[in-house]
Formats: sequence, C-alpha cells, structure tokens
Amino acid sequence: MSDLRIRAAGPADLDAVLAFWKEAAEGTSISDDRAGVERLVERDPGALLLAERDGELVGTVIAGFDGWRCHLYRLAVHPRARRQGIGTALLAAAEERFVALGGRRGDAMVLDRNERARHAWQAAGYAPEPQWSRWVKPLTD
Repeated sequence: MSDLRIRAAGPADLDAVLAFWKEAAEGTSISDDRAGVERLVERDPGALLLAERDGELVGTVIAGFDGWRCHLYRLAVHPRARRQGIGTALLAAAEERFVALGGRRGDAMVLDRNERARHAWQAAGYAPEPQWSRWVKPLTD
C-alpha cells in the first residue's frame, strides 16, 4: 500500500468526491450535494479524508468530531479497489485524527442492508449497539 496517499479534502475536490460517492458509496444522504460537502470542508477542514492511488480517488471517509463524539460517515472504496486495505487505511487515519483531537470512541453510520459494509466495520473492531436507534428529522424540504 506504499502507493496509497491519504489526505484531507479541499474545496477543489468536492465535485470529484460527489461523483465518486455516486459510483462507490451505498445509498444517498440529504447532504450529498455540493453545498453540503462544502459546508463540511469549510467547518471542519480535516474531516473529509480521501485515499488516492496514482492520483485517482479510490476511497473516502468522513471523520467528524464535534468536541464530544467521533462520528464516521461515508466510508466508501471504489469497487475495483476493494479488499486491498484502503478502507482499513482510511479508518486508521480517521482514528488517529480522533485521538489527536481528544476523542475517546468512534461511532459509524452503517446501513443495515449493506452486508459488505457490516462485515468491514466488524473486521475493523466496530460493533452495533442494539440498545440504540437512529432518530432523524429533516430540517429542510
């Protein structure tokens, strides 16, 4: 994996990230638009981590820290690059970021129906907490 580079996304990366998610990510989010990702990068410049190989985007993860909790979103690896350690490298970078910021525990949003992702998260040491449910309320139309 010596040719793999992990770095924080910048404003110039946003269109490529959105296109990448359409191809590599499972499901969509209300925030999957340029304005939403732009706000993320502006508010927390180190949160959106990109994995690149030979200048090509091959993976992403959002490692958001609000000062209290460490949240992981949008772990995605390009289908042609899966099972090559990219997801593991992205999670290691995210966890290093959290520890440096004082975080104590990471939590991940994982679609129940995404079997592949559930196995990947479990292999990385994460486990579901059956006593919790995610409650949401859209704030815009």
